[in-house]
Amino acid sequence: MKIQQSSHLSPFGGLNFVLEEFENLKIDQLLYTCLPKLSSNSHYSWKDLIFSFWSVYFCGGSCIEDLGENFRGFLTDSPYLKAPSPDRLLSRFKELSEAKYVCKTKRGESINEFSENPMLDILNIKLLKRLNPEKYLKRDLILDYDNTIIFTGKADAKMTYKREYGYCPGVGIIGSDIVGIQNRNGNSVAYALQEKTLETMFENLRQEGISIDAFRADSGSYKFDIINTVNRYVNKFYVRIKMRPSIYQAINKVNNWKEIKTKDGRTLFRGSSKFTPFKRAAQNQKQKGLLKEYRIVVTKENNLDGQLNVFTNEACVYSCIMTSDFEKTDDEIVFFYNQRGTIEREFDVLKNDFGWRHLPFSKLEQNTVFLILTAMCRNLYDYIIQKFSSRYQNLKSNFRIKKFIFRFICIPAKWISHARYKYLKVYGKIAFKT
Repeated sequence: MKIQQSSHLSPFGGLNFVLEEFENLKIDQLLYTCLPKLSSNSHYSWKDLIFSFWSVYFCGGSCIEDLGENFRGFLTDSPYLKAPSPDRLLSRFKELSEAKYVCKTKRGESINEFSENPMLDILNIKLLKRLNPEKYLKRDLILDYDNTIIFTGKADAKMTYKREYGYCPGVGIIGSDIVGIQNRNGNSVAYALQEKTLETMFENLRQEGISIDAFRADSGSYKFDIINTVNRYVNKFYVRIKMRPSIYQAINKVNNWKEIKTKDGRTLFRGSSKFTPFKRAAQNQKQKGLLKEYRIVVTKENNLDGQLNVFTNEACVYSCIMTSDFEKTDDEIVFFYNQRGTIEREFDVLKNDFGWRHLPFSKLEQNTVFLILTAMCRNLYDYIIQKFSSRYQNLKSNFRIKKFIFRFICIPAKWISHARYKYLKVYGKIAFKT
C-alpha cells in the first residue's frame, strides 16, 4: 500500500455549500444587528463564532469541544469563517446569558428557577422569517407548547419528577420550527408560572408581526391563569384535560355518543358537551368575570379490568380535550389535537442530533444560550435539507442530519488559490446544482 500525503484536504467538503447558503441568507447581518457589539480588538466576529458552532453539528459533532479536537484544523482554509477555540466560543456564549429569576408559586414550597433570553429569542424569530417569509405572513399559524426533561448532572440541576437530576425547558413550536424556549430547573412542574412563559413567547412573536391562530398543549396547560393568557393571543385553543370530579360531571352530560372502530379492531365512543371550568379558581382569585363556556370532547373505551368509575358508573377510561372551537366536528378536533404528537419527535431530534444531551455549562442561564443557539441550528438544518434535497438527487427532505452528513457533508475537498480567487476542488463526483 502506498500513501500519498495531501495538505489542507478536508473530509467535510460539503460543509462549504452549507456555509455558502448561510452567506446567501445574510445571517451575518442578523447577528451583527441583534447581538451585542464586540470590541474592535476582537479577533473573532459573531459570524465566526456562531458559524463555527453550527458547523460542529453539521459535521457530526456532539459537543463544543469537538471544534478544537476534531474540526478546527479542517476549517482553517475556509473563506467563510475563522474558527475559534472551544474556550473562546464558550466564553462568548457566557457573555450572552441573562440572569435567571427565582420565585415560589402561590401554592407549594419549592423554589422555581427560570431562565429566559429575549435577545436570542428575537434573533431566532427574525432568522425564521428570513428562512420562510411567506409562512410567517399567514394568519393560520398553530403554536404547540410542551416541556421536556434534559437529564444532566450540572452543578445547579435539581431533581425532576423522574427522580433524576436535570432541567425541564418549555418549548414553543410552529410546525417543525422552534420559536421560543424558556429554560426551567428540573423541580419546576410544567404548569408553574407557565402563563408568564407563554405570554413572553406570544409577545416576542407579536413584536415581529406574527399572529397565532390556534394553540395546542397537553394537560400541563389546563389551568385557569394559563387559559386566560392563551385566550388573549389566539382565536382557538386545544388543551388536554386533567381528570377530576368536575370533569366527570361534564362527561355525564354528554348525550351524543358515537361509536368508532379503530384500525386495530378496538371500539371507542366519542361525544361532546359544553361546560364551564375553573369555577373554584375564579372564585378564589375573585375573577368570576373571566369564566367562559368551552367545549369538552370526550373519547371513552372500556377498561380491561371492568372496574366501574365512581363518578360515571361506567367501566371506561376517558380522554378529554377542552377547546374554544365550536365549529369542527368531534372527530376533527381529536385528529387536529393528535397532530401535536410530532413535537415529541422534535425533542428527539434536538437531544440526539443537536447537542441537547450534552450541555456545556454549569449554570442554568448559560445553558439557556446553548439551547436557543442549537435550536436555531436545527431550524437552519430544516431549511437546508429542504432546499438541498431539491438540488441533489441523493438527498430527501425527511433525512435526519446523520444521513445528510454521510451523503453530502463527507466529501473530500480543498480550497485552491489561483489568480486572486479561491476555488473549491472536490475529489469525486457530486451531482449538485449550484
